[in-house]
Amino acid sequence: MISRLRRACMGVLLSALFLGGPAFAHSGAAPGQAPAKTVVLVHGYFADGSSWSRVIPLLQAAGINVVAVQNPLASLDGDVEVTRRVIDQQAGQVVLVGHSFGGMVITQAGIDPKVASLVYVCGYAPSPGDSINTLQAGLSSPPWLADLVHDDSGDFTLTQAGILKYFAPDVPPKTGKEIAAVQGAFFIGTLGQSVSDAAWLTKPSSFIQCDDDQIIDPALELRMAAKINAKLVSVRSSHVVMISHPEIVAQTIIDAVLKP
Repeated sequence: MISRLRRACMGVLLSALFLGGPAFAHSGAAPGQAPAKTVVLVHGYFADGSSWSRVIPLLQAAGINVVAVQNPLASLDGDVEVTRRVIDQQAGQVVLVGHSFGGMVITQAGIDPKVASLVYVCGYAPSPGDSINTLQAGLSSPPWLADLVHDDSGDFTLTQAGILKYFAPDVPPKTGKEIAAVQGAFFIGTLGQSVSDAAWLTKPSSFIQCDDDQIIDPALELRMAAKINAKLVSVRSSHVVMISHPEIVAQTIIDAVLKP
């Protein structure tokens, strides 16, 4: 009897999963309305999806569906493809949010027709043909380069000391050490990989610029924000504004979601 009951339950679950049965039907909007927008969060170097852990609850409390991408940071095209797959899984329009190198990713992935708008969080905003190297051309070498460590395959991470001093100096040391522990290694070749398209050319954008950023030059952030004609929000923050000032980041994203 128990065996037959288990088989029956399994049949219902498989039917719902693979045939779209009512047990798994879900919509972020009322019946007859278009699905609500979903926020897709894209992390950058020295991070993983957990870097959004203080922003996600604020967005969810506002009734917004949120997905954080886990990018391997092995290639720009690879991260764009991973992000596109996440976009494809969403029922309605998407607000695409990118931090740091994640700005490169959303610039390319954002050309997807489901993407309604972009939010750059201390992120790179390239033009077609730009790489991080071209965006950084002419600028002084940042001091955090001395704290990079790498393996034989060319994958780089930032030392714990570098995380605490340059990446996240305005968060408690305990939090900074946790950031260092979960950071993803990035392939050095991604610095020279360029985008072929730029979603900001046709879609509205917002840009959170960090006055105390020691990873990306704050003046470069301002220039990129002006170039893409973004709604600018400047914050007295380190590079990890989504951790040190999650309320500001969440509100900027909410504003983008609410925009028609």
